[in-house]
Amino acid sequence: MTEQINGTENLNEIDVQTISVGDVVTGKVTKVEEKSVLVSIPNSKVDGIIPISELSTLHIEKAEDVVKEGEELTLEVIKVEEDAVILSKKRVDQVKAWEDLKVKFDKGQLVEAEIKDVVKGGLVVDLGVRGFVPASMVADHFVEDFSDYKGKTLTFKIVELDQEKNRLILSHRDVLLEEKEKQKAKVLDSLSEGQVLEGTVQRLTNFGAFVDLGGVDGLVHISQLSHDHVSHPSEVVQIGDKVKVKVLSVDKEKGKVSLSIKETLPGPWSTVLDSISKGAVVTGTVKRLVSFGAFVEVLPGIEGLVHISQISNKHINTPHEVLKEGQTVQVKVLDVNTDEKRISLSIKELEEQEEVVDYELPEESRGFNLGEVIGEQLKKLKS
Repeated sequence: MTEQINGTENLNEIDVQTISVGDVVTGKVTKVEEKSVLVSIPNSKVDGIIPISELSTLHIEKAEDVVKEGEELTLEVIKVEEDAVILSKKRVDQVKAWEDLKVKFDKGQLVEAEIKDVVKGGLVVDLGVRGFVPASMVADHFVEDFSDYKGKTLTFKIVELDQEKNRLILSHRDVLLEEKEKQKAKVLDSLSEGQVLEGTVQRLTNFGAFVDLGGVDGLVHISQLSHDHVSHPSEVVQIGDKVKVKVLSVDKEKGKVSLSIKETLPGPWSTVLDSISKGAVVTGTVKRLVSFGAFVEVLPGIEGLVHISQISNKHINTPHEVLKEGQTVQVKVLDVNTDEKRISLSIKELEEQEEVVDYELPEESRGFNLGEVIGEQLKKLKS
């Protein structure tokens, strides 16, 4: 019996000694415990054990989160004991992972990974080795709370790889920016002057509104927002508004696009004849004074010219002698030309009408004549 026992002990010893630290073996998972995994190794009389710390490069709470019973694994021997072989899945994964990542890094290829954890300063992923995504490299905009990212699978660009320091830095932001640049180039190629498109207002500035055309932001200058005077873009549009725009110009080299909302809208001149006709008397506002006359706004966005000769019955050298900008005046319409978008006005003609009224006799004096006065006097003398 003793010999048999000794024989068995010697056999086990021989089997275990054939496996050395550093060897790579294949094992089948026979049991998954909370903090370790048991593995059967071919041609070995002893079991292999994978401590939970050797299952993954990331911290895990349960072994079953990484492996399942019946799964075959490639493992590295890290310790040989009398009754067991201590194995590591993590180290094998790391070696292969570094090799694959080095190839991808050299070729500029992207990698895909699931966000395993959200930590202070960024995100953690598992690519066979621990990868870190700094907060500044997660998105192309400010993100206050990263908790929603956990569990998501994203595409990354490898920005730093150092196997000796076990350092792998990834960026999702770079991927987003590259995709945007490709989309921008594609949209720019499709744009041409005169096109009418729909876009979304992205942001407002004092000088205009930027509209997203599906990857390219075009500028609608404040002068192109409306036919009416606009002091600030917010008077016409708000962020998020869907708007129709006309392409005025495209600079593909600089990536600049000029747009107009105004040119997609019916102009005020299209209905001017509904409100103003030749001979009409209207009230307007003096908008500009020039050497040859005054421009008076008679309808929103519609200005007519009062030529200097039509400003006053008196001789004037400049319109400034009689008028000032912002002044409200009454004008008579002399002519309307919608084709040329011109209206001729007169202030003088209204002054002439007023002067005629000033010289009219009072109601009670009308019909008075000299003959009647003399007749009355003769009657008085006879009596």
